[in-house]
Amino acid sequence: MSHEWRPSATLVNLRLRARLLANVRRFFAQREVLEVETPVLYPSTATDPHLHSFATRYTGPGAPASVGGRTLYLQTSPEFAMKRLLAAGSGPIYQLGKAFRDGEAGRRHNPEFTLLEWYRPGCTLADLMVEVDALVRQVVGAALTLGPTQYLSYTDAFIRYLGINPHTASNSDLRQCAARHGITPVVSDGGLAEDERDGWLDLLLTHIIEPQLGREPDQPSGQAATGLDDLAAPLFLFDYPPSQAALARIRPGNPPVAERFELYIQGMELANGYHELGDTTEQRRRFEADNTKRQSLGLPVTPLDERLLAALKAGLPVCCGVAVGIDRLIMLVAGVSTIDDITAFPLAYL
Repeated sequence: MSHEWRPSATLVNLRLRARLLANVRRFFAQREVLEVETPVLYPSTATDPHLHSFATRYTGPGAPASVGGRTLYLQTSPEFAMKRLLAAGSGPIYQLGKAFRDGEAGRRHNPEFTLLEWYRPGCTLADLMVEVDALVRQVVGAALTLGPTQYLSYTDAFIRYLGINPHTASNSDLRQCAARHGITPVVSDGGLAEDERDGWLDLLLTHIIEPQLGREPDQPSGQAATGLDDLAAPLFLFDYPPSQAALARIRPGNPPVAERFELYIQGMELANGYHELGDTTEQRRRFEADNTKRQSLGLPVTPLDERLLAALKAGLPVCCGVAVGIDRLIMLVAGVSTIDDITAFPLAYL
């Protein structure tokens, strides 16, 4: 058995990565946003049933020997600890570092990846979308020509590309729509349940709508970028269904919507932003609902972050936050189709 020791990425792409990371830090230095570091190992982690965390055991000083140590999780995002800093009065902050998600490996996924996350107190979601757009344009520089930025609501995206309203369509309508587009997922105890509304919405979004987002008008979705493509155009998809709010506030209305957005370029999701939820009672309710769902799926229950909940109770400033997948941004600039091409040692090279 041979053991390939060379990096997966070329030195050209590794130098490109270094330049882009430097550009990110320069962007925030110019805006006087504080760079912070928070623990990668943390006693709580994401409760989202779709996210799977790596768990480890600490057995050193201070760990309870009676139960064999203390469970710590590699973080899927630095969000919890960063919000504790915000509640303590940090002001605008950002973090550029590693995040970890189990079960995620593929063309655009590696279980260890580079994440940029930042928070802006006193900022509206519209303000944050403008800043994300500015960051992307400054970081990629002259390497990637971007068309005019586009904005599209979640509702309008479903109407435009599928001819259905995601808020009023029945579960049967969603299943029939998937079938019309040749999508036939496994519907069983181990697959997608017939009444799992958010699952069907996500299926339609990821398989039919997403590939068409973030392109100049009239560019066919099949014309995927193979290099530095001047037909790329940032597109912000915003105002999601309340059931997909995660850690975002819900804005009342008819229908009510979750105040969150995602950024797409050339059919690839790059960022996920929120008008951050500051209500500790509502946050606890959502955490507990997630854990109930995890139990029903046979997944381990996640311990609640009581320190985060205490920070929210003490007072999280009104703010918006966003996480950007740096590896995917580098992929776009490098003109490559797999994350392995811009990562020194991805999973297959360990």
